[in-house]
Parts: sequence; structure tokens; C-alpha cells
Amino acid sequence: MKAKLAAQALLKFLAGLLICGALVFLPAGTLNFFGGWLFMGVLFIPMLIMGIVLIIKAPSLLEKRLNSKEEQPEQKKVVLLGAAMFILGFMLAAVCYRFELLLLPKWLSIAAAVLFLLGYAMYAEVMRENAYLSRTVEVQKDQKVIDTGLYGIIRHPMYTATILMFLSIPLILGSVVAIAAFITYPFLIVLRIDNEEMVLRHDLKGYTEYQSKVKYRLIPFIW
Repeated sequence: MKAKLAAQALLKFLAGLLICGALVFLPAGTLNFFGGWLFMGVLFIPMLIMGIVLIIKAPSLLEKRLNSKEEQPEQKKVVLLGAAMFILGFMLAAVCYRFELLLLPKWLSIAAAVLFLLGYAMYAEVMRENAYLSRTVEVQKDQKVIDTGLYGIIRHPMYTATILMFLSIPLILGSVVAIAAFITYPFLIVLRIDNEEMVLRHDLKGYTEYQSKVKYRLIPFIW
């Protein structure tokens, strides 16, 4: 079972590596793209480490994370828009590097990479806290409301982590122009949360009470 899951995870990892690499380096017209290599490193090295840890300690959680097929029509739209955002953002950053358009200094790319890793650390902590953390909007059998740790502060800490990570990407890639694409991500998350909370209120026992207890969705004292 673990061998099959590991093979599936490795296949998805390699596919993501190749697709992302193609989107970053082909439009740049060169492999000599500092921001591109920095981004690939901070994304895929922690991803590989996390995958190995999950295979060993929480294979059931990894299996849930590998399932990305959404059932909710609203969520399918969000996923498609998110994919378009990534493709456009990567290609804009690469083209800007190729033609030297509005490039950011390397020190800012490195600082943004540190911010990305902090978001990744938060993401990992959320996965440690919540064994029901699926990539799709669904309520699982025997699922319980998690209200400890980061979930005691905000209702969707995973999305807060991904916002921190994804808004860092254009800075890591050194592109001012690509910010215009990635800045749409928080708005997509708001759409996702609205539908997700409707599903959770309907299908997850105790979620309405949890909403009353934890007021903020993404950012304490703001929203």
C-alpha cells in the first residue's frame, strides 16, 4: 500500500516539477534564471521532504492530499481560475526576465524566498494539526472540528499560509509585472471559503458553533 502511494506521489511530484520548470524557463529562453532556480528550490525541496515524512508517518493524510478532484461546481471554477493565474504569472515573470523588463534586485528575491519558507512552515504545522486536511472541499467520515493551535486563532490557517507563499512568488521570480497575476489569489480564496463554509455548516457537526467561537477566517482582527 505504501509503495503504491509513494509511486503515485513521486509521479505527481515529477509531473509538477517538469510542468513548473517548463513554464518558468522556456519563456525565459535560458536556464540562467536566478529567480527561477530559487523558486524551484524553495517549492520542490520542502515538498519532497514533506512527502517523505507523510509517507512514513501519515500515509492516509498524503493520500487525501493527492486527491485534487473537486466535486463542488463552485470549487471547480476556482481551481481553473487558479491554474490560469499560475500559468500567466509564471510566463509573465519569465518573459520579463528574458527582455529585462522591470526586474527586482536579487536581495528582494532572497527575502521573498525566506517569506515563502515561513509560509511553508505554517502550512506544515496546519497539516500536523489537522488529519482531515483534504485538497478538496468535502466532509469525511467521522470528521471532527479542529479548534486547537492555529485553528483556535483563525478558521482557515492553511489558506493564510498559501496566500503568504503565493504572493511571495512574483518577488522570488524578480518580476514586478507578475504581481498583477498573483494578486488575484486572495480573491479566489475568498470565493473558495464562502462555498467551503456553506458545505461545512451543512455537513460537519459542530462547525456552526466553531464559527461563533473563532470569528476570523484568514487574518486575526481583520477578516
